[in-house]
Amino acid sequence: MKLWLVRHARPLIAPGVCYGATDMAADAEATQTSAQALALVLPQGVRVMSSPLQRCLQLAQALEALRPDLHAMPNARLAEMDFGCWEGVRWDAIPKHDFDHWMANFSTCRFGGRESVGEFMQRVASARADTLRHAGPSVWITHAGVARAMTLLAEGLTAVERADQWPKATPEWGQWWEREL
Repeated sequence: MKLWLVRHARPLIAPGVCYGATDMAADAEATQTSAQALALVLPQGVRVMSSPLQRCLQLAQALEALRPDLHAMPNARLAEMDFGCWEGVRWDAIPKHDFDHWMANFSTCRFGGRESVGEFMQRVASARADTLRHAGPSVWITHAGVARAMTLLAEGLTAVERADQWPKATPEWGQWWEREL
């Protein structure tokens, strides 16, 4: 079964700021360009799910405007990881001790107090399981972290213990990966 993992366009936030669950818009022109390219490759009536965050919904709505046969369903499990109190803070302003603690306890530490990588992986795995039960091609309009989690899940890993196990590769802004589940 094919899955298109689509990353939203570049968000309207300053570089170097920690954000995950922070809700902000993406660049409108880049979103439209992405939607136009995506509309050309998706099959008729493919199932579309979207993170409920604005930067993903914006792309989902632009896609729907171009392809009325597609209707995106918001799904909270496709949201980016929640960095709690560090949301909206510059990475270089986060105390080194807090960051180092997260790196040393990568799977279980709730960096910022909200969600651990382990909990995030479970959330994405749950969405993946539902998508597999659907048994047809699907599109996820989502975030880099979700794409990285799906890379691990596709390799049969449901958890990571060390930060160096977390994938570096991700779709570029407004681009996608096509994966077999």
